[in-house]
Amino acid sequence: MSNLNDYKKNIYSQNGEDGIIIEILKRLKLLNKKSKWACEFGAWDGIRGSNTFNLIKNYSFNGVYIEGDKKKFSLLTKTSEKFKKIIPLNMFVSHKKKSNFSLEKILKKTKIPKKFEVLSIDIDSYDLSVWQSLKRYDPQVVIIEINSGIEPGILQKNSYKKRGNSFTSTVRVGLKKGYFLVSHTGNCIFVKKNLMNKLKIEKKFISNPNLLFDSQWLFKKENVIKLLLKKIVPIYVINFIRNIKHTINLKFI
Repeated sequence: MSNLNDYKKNIYSQNGEDGIIIEILKRLKLLNKKSKWACEFGAWDGIRGSNTFNLIKNYSFNGVYIEGDKKKFSLLTKTSEKFKKIIPLNMFVSHKKKSNFSLEKILKKTKIPKKFEVLSIDIDSYDLSVWQSLKRYDPQVVIIEINSGIEPGILQKNSYKKRGNSFTSTVRVGLKKGYFLVSHTGNCIFVKKNLMNKLKIEKKFISNPNLLFDSQWLFKKENVIKLLLKKIVPIYVINFIRNIKHTINLKFI
């Protein structure tokens, strides 16, 4: 069976995820179900760069779309008015388990079943911690953003001093939660272990997920610049300057 990355195709996604997700769902025979669900956050307008909107529009999925930014959420509301299967929620997802805005507590307020098809996480920060906090819900396929500028073998979880979650840290969490990595597109795509036989992935990728890492990401311009900056300026100084800039911008909004 060919590598899933051979099925890369963008309809609304950014790095070929649309094509890969459809191929995964076909192999798992999840596209033919009567009731199908996806959850995505931060959802933006529900369309731009979405990993799941193709499922809503073209495959009759129901969707829980979560967006905290008010301006982006107003756009998401307009999308949901046209696509009635979208449930739009205006809130930020917390990575803290006991928060009233944890992913579990948010999903509990919706009709999404405990076992659902696709979860897409893209919040540019505590993505991995949010996934770790999810205990009572059981998505069959998980797409999660990572910092692909960090090479395999390095353990890193997002913090104030270190931005983004590394490939290896994310893969380790996935294994602990009962998932195998099946693709890396810049995002990591995972599938539940008990479904892997249906996917027919080559054993070498299961035993050594580093083989799935797309090393081209290490040489993208923005990642090279970040690496050079880190060697010159400590990351906490960069974050401090970034936060000051953000505060100044807010004063003039």
